[in-house]
Formats: sequence, structure tokens, C-alpha cells
Amino acid sequence: MLPHRLKAARLKAGLSQERLGILAGIDEATASARMNQYERGIHTPDFALACRLASVLHVPACYFYAVEDDLAEMILGYSESQEK
Repeated sequence: MLPHRLKAARLKAGLSQERLGILAGIDEATASARMNQYERGIHTPDFALACRLASVLHVPACYFYAVEDDLAEMILGYSESQEK
């Protein structure tokens, strides 16, 4: 997972680190700290958690793993067009 993609999606959704973590099923006591570590690249969430984060943020999980910015934007664009 690329940490900056997680942070960008969270900010676009208007969620705090703590709120995102809680909505994704992380314990309230550790949600903020864990999300901070994920966004800073200190730790990486497992794929199941990455999928839950993607669901909360309304982005495809593969967006978090796209290395090239152009590809990440294409993934988001395609996903948004399918929601309409």
C-alpha cells in the first residue's frame, strides 16, 4: 500500500484518521495511532483491512497499490464512472 494514496483518499472523504479507523473496524483506543502509522508508512495494513478502508473511502482497493499517479487517477475515474 502506498501511504500517500491512503491519506489523499481520507482527506478527500473529509475524515479524520481516528474516524476512518473506527469506520473500518479498528478499535477506538488505537484507531488514530494505527491510521497515522499507515499514512506515514511505518506499518502496512493487511489486505483485508485495506479493502475495508477502501470501502469506507469509496475507492477501489487497487487504488492504494497503483505506483504511477496517472494509473491511480484512471482507476479513480473508472470507479466513479461505474457508480453513476
